[in-house]
Amino acid sequence: MGKAIVLFGHGSRDPLWRLPMETVAARLRAMQPGTPVRCAYLELDAPDLPTAARELAGLGADHVTVVPMFLGTGRHAREDLPVLVRALEAEHPRVAFVLQKPVGEDGRVVELIAKIALE
Repeated sequence: MGKAIVLFGHGSRDPLWRLPMETVAARLRAMQPGTPVRCAYLELDAPDLPTAARELAGLGADHVTVVPMFLGTGRHAREDLPVLVRALEAEHPRVAFVLQKPVGEDGRVVELIAKIALE
């Protein structure tokens, strides 16, 4: 299969919290129909990252990009997520896991947020 993407967020008990991430996932699927996309959560929601990774590996993914859906690099992105990704690498040695920086640290996102704030 090749490449797959996991959008990784904190999670919430409020089911409406998931809507923006699921909307991004749907957009990615429309843009790249052959690329599997999953949402995964650190806590309070399912699936967690190991479950999403197992599913993608089971589908034949050999390259999984993990996209932290955070505005900044807080403790979860800086400490918890790298530990989770190292565990995935150990569990799935034939899969290359690439951990991107949090989306909020991308200059394009910062620029867009600034433009939205000015409206």
